[in-house]
Amino acid sequence: MIEQVVKTSLKTYPIYIGEGATGRLPDFIRKTQSSLTKILIITDEIVGELYLSSVLQSLTDFQVEYVKVPCGEKAKTFEVYYECQTAALNYKLDRHSLILALGGGAVGDLAGFVAATYMRGIPFIQIPTTILAHDSAVGGKVAINHPAGKNMIGAFYQPEAVIYDTNFLVSLPQHEKRSGFAEVIKHALIQDLAFYRWLQDHISSLHNINEGDLVRCLARGMEIKSAIVGEDEKETGVRAYLNFGHTLGHAIEAEMGYGKMTHGEAVLIGMLFALQLSKKYAGFEVETDSLYEWIQELGYQTTIPEGLSYDRLIERMKNDKKSVGQRIRMVLLKEIGSPHLYEIAEEDILLELKNF
Repeated sequence: MIEQVVKTSLKTYPIYIGEGATGRLPDFIRKTQSSLTKILIITDEIVGELYLSSVLQSLTDFQVEYVKVPCGEKAKTFEVYYECQTAALNYKLDRHSLILALGGGAVGDLAGFVAATYMRGIPFIQIPTTILAHDSAVGGKVAINHPAGKNMIGAFYQPEAVIYDTNFLVSLPQHEKRSGFAEVIKHALIQDLAFYRWLQDHISSLHNINEGDLVRCLARGMEIKSAIVGEDEKETGVRAYLNFGHTLGHAIEAEMGYGKMTHGEAVLIGMLFALQLSKKYAGFEVETDSLYEWIQELGYQTTIPEGLSYDRLIERMKNDKKSVGQRIRMVLLKEIGSPHLYEIAEEDILLELKNF
């Protein structure tokens, strides 16, 4: 079991990573929620079938209700958000109640936003069940989507804890493994050259990654994100670097329709595009042939999906949360571990998309 601590200006909370980590849940709740009235578990239809019963069994000493929501990005809608708020009211949750987010990144984003806004904020705990959620569960960004953009309606709201039981990862399909591992690659590229090299040397397939290597990947990724969040909780500075690859990635997701391509796979394409721009605008000189070969071996798509309009993608990128006054700002790398924000002209983005 690995234990880490996230320290922000407003809250300090623990992360537990490892096999059987959910065994820590009952004692943690007793110690930290002394006036607890009720627990509401928000999970999705697939995770609920697989793991809800075991979590409920561990919480028999508490009064627990649950809600099952659609899988993936279909959970992050106004309608589902409203349904969860209605359920919380019907179950008579109060300000001493607790929400548990049992699922991947979408469930964590939704449940966190429900917690942040129910009665102006009640505590919640992240219980991730995907590799992708090693990124989304840490840092307190909670949100739902709008047709005009991903994660446009949300808040900064930190959990009480992140309890990351790697037993939940065994059932992940390959596309979800690729989605989550893309964020591991992102953390390495923006922060840690040695970790990036270690990944290339040790992870040659996502089909048979061993437990020790997986925990090391997750722990280092969460450690990198925790440090950045601790320095810049509300994304006024360096936290924007965590969006490396997301400007185009989010645009691809939105333009295809949420859920048609996984978040991480879209972001991976966005990172490759950002590296192309980094060579032109940021002086990035690291060869990327080995990166392309490696990620293709891991099963990633490396080109923009066919049929997407470059003009429409640019319009989506202009609505990115880093943009100011409809001017596209992107995270580029001067070198591995050295990210910076650059404003790129719309016509230059269009040219680079055509050459990508």
